[in-house]
Amino acid sequence: MGAVILSERTESNSAIGGKASHVLWLLKNGFRVPESWVLPAGAVDSDGPVASWLPDDGPWAVRSSAAVEDGFESSYAGQFATVLDVTGSEGVANAIRVVRDSATGTNAVAYRERMGEGEPVAMAVMVQRMVTPKISGVAFSRNPMTGLNEVVVEAVPGRGDALVGGGISPERWIQRWGDWSTRPNGESVLPEQVAGQIAAETVRIADEFGSPIDLEWVWDGTEIWWVQVRPITGLDEVTIYSNRISREVMPGMIKPLVWSVNVPVVNRAWITLFSELIGPNDLQPEQLAKAFAYRSYFNMRTIGEIFELLGMPHDGLEMLLGLPSENKPKFRPSVATMRHLPRMLLAVTAKTRYGKKIRPEIDQLRERFSSIDKSDLKALSDSGLLARVEDLAEVTTRAAYANIVTPLLANIYVALLRRSLTKHGVAADELDLELGDPENPYSPNRALTDLGELIADAGLDTVATIRDRGRAALPQDLEPAFERFLEEFGHLSDSGNDFSVPPWVEQPDAVLRMAVDHAEVTGKHETIPWREATSRLGPVARRSVDALRSKSSQFVDHRERVSFIYTYGYGLFRPTFLEIGTRLVERGLLNSSDDVMYLQLDEVRTALLDGEYSPPPEELVSLRKREMADLQDVDMPETIFGDNFVPIRQGLLDVDQVTGVATSRGHHRGVLRVVKGIDDWHRVQAGDVIAIPFSDVGWTPLFARAGAVIAEAGGILSHSSIVAREYRIPCVVSVPGATRLPDGATVVVDGYTGTVIVEKPN
Repeated sequence: MGAVILSERTESNSAIGGKASHVLWLLKNGFRVPESWVLPAGAVDSDGPVASWLPDDGPWAVRSSAAVEDGFESSYAGQFATVLDVTGSEGVANAIRVVRDSATGTNAVAYRERMGEGEPVAMAVMVQRMVTPKISGVAFSRNPMTGLNEVVVEAVPGRGDALVGGGISPERWIQRWGDWSTRPNGESVLPEQVAGQIAAETVRIADEFGSPIDLEWVWDGTEIWWVQVRPITGLDEVTIYSNRISREVMPGMIKPLVWSVNVPVVNRAWITLFSELIGPNDLQPEQLAKAFAYRSYFNMRTIGEIFELLGMPHDGLEMLLGLPSENKPKFRPSVATMRHLPRMLLAVTAKTRYGKKIRPEIDQLRERFSSIDKSDLKALSDSGLLARVEDLAEVTTRAAYANIVTPLLANIYVALLRRSLTKHGVAADELDLELGDPENPYSPNRALTDLGELIADAGLDTVATIRDRGRAALPQDLEPAFERFLEEFGHLSDSGNDFSVPPWVEQPDAVLRMAVDHAEVTGKHETIPWREATSRLGPVARRSVDALRSKSSQFVDHRERVSFIYTYGYGLFRPTFLEIGTRLVERGLLNSSDDVMYLQLDEVRTALLDGEYSPPPEELVSLRKREMADLQDVDMPETIFGDNFVPIRQGLLDVDQVTGVATSRGHHRGVLRVVKGIDDWHRVQAGDVIAIPFSDVGWTPLFARAGAVIAEAGGILSHSSIVAREYRIPCVVSVPGATRLPDGATVVVDGYTGTVIVEKPN
């Protein structure tokens, strides 16, 4: 076999090698490639009449095309020679010899041995017409370092070999779902329009190729030419963990017992939802999350793969949960998506009727939780206590499923409503959507205000004494009202997903002080009425947005009910485990009943039933307490790549400005108060800016006092954002290090741009 010109009639085979086969694929799929010839492995070598198969003197680029090259398992990238700007028959002949000799060179042999490939390399040689390069570079359809679903483009002036050995740092462009997340500072080598064309065509080539790819390209000042394409190898080795979701639902440091209960309960609920969409699978709860420095991270590689099967973007889950996204990826079905489409449509159709199902489900969950709550813990045997844990886990998993699906549906309906309003020319951000029951019985605000007003009616002396002494100063005639409040809302806490955190019922003094402060500052907030904002719409458009608003409002109410019931039921783990802890203290295995929170669930079972454990439970507790104390001030990144995380200590942020995502409009200047829990609430004065790690329903009363909110976690539909919009105060979420800003500093919060300015003293 002699030299072969690559054309649509050329057949791909192993003799022309991996690189030439991929260039042939590009050509046959309509992508622009330079004129290319290939001298197959074993063909007459370069001593033959070169001029007989090359049309002119070039210049040419002479490249390796070994059978083992550019494969899915190993690429051999850079192991073989490439010779550029070759002219004349003799020059091409010499270049072909150089390329063939590189197959037995030191680098290639060492690489082959490292990859466990002992067979000699069959080397074909590709000769491409050399495009005169104005700019050259590479493009990756997925970030090769992190595995993130983003296009990376690197560019250098002139020839592309400067990327490898020219000592030149390329400029880098990174595009994520159509938007540049990284681009060169100042004047760029590559025009932005050309960078956009390269990124768009990279995505298209990858879609047709069927796997993540890297490409080499040349821009001649007019056209983009593709000179190589190969699969990206090694991506399966990168696991990506993110806390964007987990820090909202499981914030802060998580004790071992809480982790060992939460992961099976919550992640089984997620797996149930995923199974409804993609069918039976072998997902396990522990695959979806991992703890780093006692903080929760979700495995975004696993979750992202599921979403890509559904034709959704890799970060689709974050978007559905209302977390910030600078881009708007679209549904992009693949062959795998089409296979799952019937099941997906069936699941989606079922969820459109979920509103009718959720009310009886809430009633059943409340009944089951109430039944468990009535049991006498001290009367239960050791095995009875563990059986109660199992019962709670089973019911709480059901509640967790409802607590996942209902907010997702609420977010989807609200997003559809906002989109519909925008389509009809109504700025959704400028009006109150008036969603949910205005007298929400599941929010503690109303009851807290009523309690505070009762205390205020008792006189200023009583208020002052309660602030000083707490419940001990509460008048006897107000005890019934306070007991009713605790009975209804006492299960709330700083974190509704951490049963190691004491609920309000265990902190009566703090709750009473909160009621007094709440009554003093709570007031009505001005709103833009719905009818006023939509009055100019035509009758058809008004009926359309009214119907969507009704559905959205319904699911916002459902979301509040489900969250309330879930928090109540989940909170029943706490007294159960504290009773177990008390028994272990009595048996000399723990020093305090609270220490049980530092054991894992299987360790609790062994200690309770067997009475023996090595090492002793209290040694484990001491070790983990020390570890958690050492890791308290670690700076936790949003994304962790791989399983090896090296903790780095953090300190106060000494910055002039931080930036997050604006989710409630307005400007406000005030004193910053860092609030990490209910113990910090008393320091917040009316009009202060509160910096919080996150918030759930238990934090609602604090917002009535604040002038603005900045939060480390959250999105536009997070609790922080929703309540801030209701109260008409600025809110900025997803602010890295918000709780490490200096307490007591004066800050300016811009609820339009998402910036927080820290004013320096004169």
